[in-house]
Amino acid sequence: MTAPARWAPGTPDDAQNGSSTRSALRNARWIRPAEPQVAPPGRRPAHLLRRTFALDEQDLAGSARVLAHVTAHGVYELFLNGVRVGDEELTPGFTAYRERLQVQSFDVTDLLVPGVNTAVALLSDGWFRGRHGFERRTDGFGTRTGLLAALVATGPAGLRTLVATDDRWRSRSGHVTRADLMDGQAVDLRLLDTAWFTGGGEPAGWAPVLPAEDALTADRDRLVPAEGPPVRRVEELAPRAVTRPRPGSAVLDFGQNVNGWVRLSELGPAGTHLTLTHGESLGADGRVDTDHLRAFVFATGERLPAGQVDEVVSAGRPGEVFEPRHTTHGFRYAQVDGLPEGLDLSGARAVVVHSDLPRTGEFSCSDERLNRLHEVVRWSFRGNACAVPTDCPQRERSGFTGDWQVFVATAALLHDVQVFSERWLRDLAADQWADGRIPTVVPNPAGNRPSGVAFEDASAGSAGWGDAAAIVPWELWRAYGDTGSLAEQVPAALRWVQYAASCAERARHPDRAARRPVPAPHERYLWDTGFHFGEWLEPGVPPRPDPTADHGVVATAYLHRSALLTARLAAALGWHDVHERCAAIAAGARDAWQREYLTPGGRITEESQANYVRALAFGLVPQELRTAAADRLAELVREAGGHLGTGFLATGMLLPVLADTGHAALAHELLLGEGNPSWLGMLAAGATTVWEWWDGVGADGGVRGSLNHYSKGAVASFLHTHVAGLRLPEDPGPAEAGYRRVRVAPVPSAHLTWARTVQDTRAGRLEVGWEVADGVLTLDVTLPRGTVADVELPDGTARRLDGGSHRLRCAHRPPGAVAGRG
Repeated sequence: MTAPARWAPGTPDDAQNGSSTRSALRNARWIRPAEPQVAPPGRRPAHLLRRTFALDEQDLAGSARVLAHVTAHGVYELFLNGVRVGDEELTPGFTAYRERLQVQSFDVTDLLVPGVNTAVALLSDGWFRGRHGFERRTDGFGTRTGLLAALVATGPAGLRTLVATDDRWRSRSGHVTRADLMDGQAVDLRLLDTAWFTGGGEPAGWAPVLPAEDALTADRDRLVPAEGPPVRRVEELAPRAVTRPRPGSAVLDFGQNVNGWVRLSELGPAGTHLTLTHGESLGADGRVDTDHLRAFVFATGERLPAGQVDEVVSAGRPGEVFEPRHTTHGFRYAQVDGLPEGLDLSGARAVVVHSDLPRTGEFSCSDERLNRLHEVVRWSFRGNACAVPTDCPQRERSGFTGDWQVFVATAALLHDVQVFSERWLRDLAADQWADGRIPTVVPNPAGNRPSGVAFEDASAGSAGWGDAAAIVPWELWRAYGDTGSLAEQVPAALRWVQYAASCAERARHPDRAARRPVPAPHERYLWDTGFHFGEWLEPGVPPRPDPTADHGVVATAYLHRSALLTARLAAALGWHDVHERCAAIAAGARDAWQREYLTPGGRITEESQANYVRALAFGLVPQELRTAAADRLAELVREAGGHLGTGFLATGMLLPVLADTGHAALAHELLLGEGNPSWLGMLAAGATTVWEWWDGVGADGGVRGSLNHYSKGAVASFLHTHVAGLRLPEDPGPAEAGYRRVRVAPVPSAHLTWARTVQDTRAGRLEVGWEVADGVLTLDVTLPRGTVADVELPDGTARRLDGGSHRLRCAHRPPGAVAGRG
């Protein structure tokens, strides 16, 4: 029997909103497993919750359908009469549980039979109370798991509950002896009794469930229908190589760093105990090395184990399969220990797991290295799109705000991320503090208030991270043009801007106060106090997570940027008072930044590549000084030996800024450069996803940090917007956003002979491609009906095109570029 997928609403009486979802669950009660003693973190089992119930012909006759509405505190799988319901993983997902809890609805009509039926839920800690974040703490959202479910028949008479969670359900621990999203999952198949899932009688060893009665479960208003693309098993990879570093041990190399798990179809004779350790790199002895993934606890200096260890004990039954669906791992390699002689691992597969986001963007060009870079960036994003946008799929797997604001525009060139991002922005708004600051990670275990952990609380509200409240909605607006979503998102952006502006107004950095006892008028908008991560991970610059440091040159720039974008978003909505308020803050912050950090000659007083990039990208440099500032940026690149020197925040903006300010050849040189730091240098060193550190794998083979952090992969946007030449307007109006107006302005180099981008947009498919032959550039543009393109050819001529296919030609002598640089 085929398992049903999630039910898609289609009629007015369907559960399309929160009130109808809550109505469908009106007869259900929260229940929790009988768990007399909670096991230590990382050793907690998954629990089975079971109910048998009888249906007669009349219960099923005449019903249009039967829907299962399910949610949990934890991660659940639901089974009816031995069949797993749906194909979604890690349900109900990761969210701000105190404010918003998603409810999945599945059509299960074909799984029910007249007579006795059996419903079983497998419930584990998940994000709700499992290990989470860079310090791997447990019980972030609660100390007890719980389940809420109902099977509801719909028909002419309305809704009729067939069975729901209540005190008649029974529970027990079972074959999943431990399950944690970060530590891994252990299964003892000798403890599995398939009759639990299909039998009509009451097996031994089951205890009554307990009521889950507290303030959180009592709040039904937080229940919302499942939003956006679910997490699914998207792809499977066979091992590229299998090595045997020592007897009883094998290392599977899947050739690609992914998020997911390993499925084994050969488990050996009864009692065979296999241990799978997942990682991104190998040690000198050929075994999986996870030392670089160990988490660091700031308060104690302790380094925590990396986790990512699964275990399975075979029952020796024919057809046994191990697939740990209550955990995920970030890995390229899986080490299997405990192998008996002759056990065949050829059927092992890496199961790629992530949010099932439609693929919407393609890029290709004449340089296979750039094509490979584009796909490495895509793989990095795929590994970090698991229910929420995460920073890395192994060590932290948190929704870091800074990571998504840096990458969201690039992600929108690769996949449809609108609903995926809107769901996350609802969590951001739910977790926003009363004073307007944004926590560093969303969803946040502490919710919309301090956690009591000093570093977490100090870092809440960091510039460049909290600015996700404004930057993410802005990039979604440019890509999708949905004003309905904006009305929901702008209030959080406004509260963030007001918070940042109030920080600037009420405090001065002590060093500045000592130099200038009487504050200058512009300092009202100078944000130079509080904790800020700063540029973060610039090559050769140690990170400075120091709340006493002066990061005013960064923070004030972001105050201007977020205020400006929020003003533009408010204008798109017709919210004139918000527009005027934020526009005034943006102008004040721009003036403060110029007075404090910009010299009359166009130099920045705190010189770095990143500060020049940010100043030029954010429009902080007056028009008459832009050439001088851009030339100085180019000088800094040359002084660095022709290498980039940007970190977390500015890297994605570096090449567009250079290309747009007269330094296209240098932009291409950096793009095609090798060695450290560079993108192609990562690829040459074996990267299959983007690294956290530029030197994530050193010349000696040593590894540092995560090997799957997509922020530096924001360079992929340059391939679409400049190499191929398809760009969105900088400030689109309501009639222009969502690819209804575009700019086509390719920036070729002497190294490339052709490039092409394809985008499936809300307006339709849009293609831009060019090739150079015999000194002539031929540009092909295909536009959907209703889209207007402003075309700028490399020879300086301009055209405006409407929907349809167009071919333009011009003479072309591109700026020089190099094929590679060590």
